[in-house]
This record gives sequence, structure tokens and C-alpha cells, in this order.
Amino acid sequence: MQVHQILKTKKDMAVVTVPVGQMIRAAAKILAARRIGTVVVSDDGNTIAGILSERDIVRALARKGPEGGSEPVEEYMTTAVQICALSDSADAILGRMTDGRFRHMPVIENNMLVGLITIGDVVKAKLNELAMENQA
Repeated sequence: MQVHQILKTKKDMAVVTVPVGQMIRAAAKILAARRIGTVVVSDDGNTIAGILSERDIVRALARKGPEGGSEPVEEYMTTAVQICALSDSADAILGRMTDGRFRHMPVIENNMLVGLITIGDVVKAKLNELAMENQA
């Protein structure tokens, strides 16, 4: 199974982004309201400046206390973002996520952000694939 097949199974393929300069507190509100674990930091919605996860927000609060919420996202975001392509295999993605200990990976096509895949998406796809093989 490939990334493009996994993305087709998602109910909402939109990638939630926040601009550079957005405060941690505002990003946390977006995560809570959308019930998601990460936002991509992007000024144009197409290119990636970084990725900010719940873990990054916890680190900000641990270091700065409540004042951490007033810090800009770029102070705590991950800038060495692991990306994948629509043609990458689920097995390869799962291995990279497991080895790197991260749960979200932006999908890039023609240097443009086209989706976001989670470890949950990949595991669900692999379980469905196994179920179909068992039925066959």
C-alpha cells in the first residue's frame, strides 16, 4: 500500500497550518479544537517551515511555565521535518516513524504540501491490508 492510497481513506485530507510567528497558546487551541496532535508551520500552506506537536508544546510549558504559551511556534517547532511522497510505501513510512519516534509526516508532491499522514493512518491501513489477505 502506498501513501496516496492511505490519504484517500482519510475523512479530511486538509492539512492544518499555522504561520511563523503564531503564539504557542493559539496553536494549542487549534489542536484542541480540531482534536489533532500536530500543526504544520507554514506561511503559505504549501511550504514547510516546521512542525509543532503536542509534545513540543509540553516542552515549552515545562521550560517557561505559563509564559511558554506566549512564545512563537518557531521557538519550539521541529525544523528537521521528515517528509514523504505519495508513492512511498506504508511499510517504509511505518519504519521511519517508528525509528524516528514521531507520529506525523507531511506528504509532499512537486515541492508542495499535499497531505499529512499519521502513524494511526498507517497502522489502520496495514490492519485493513492484513484483514483482506486473511480473507483471501
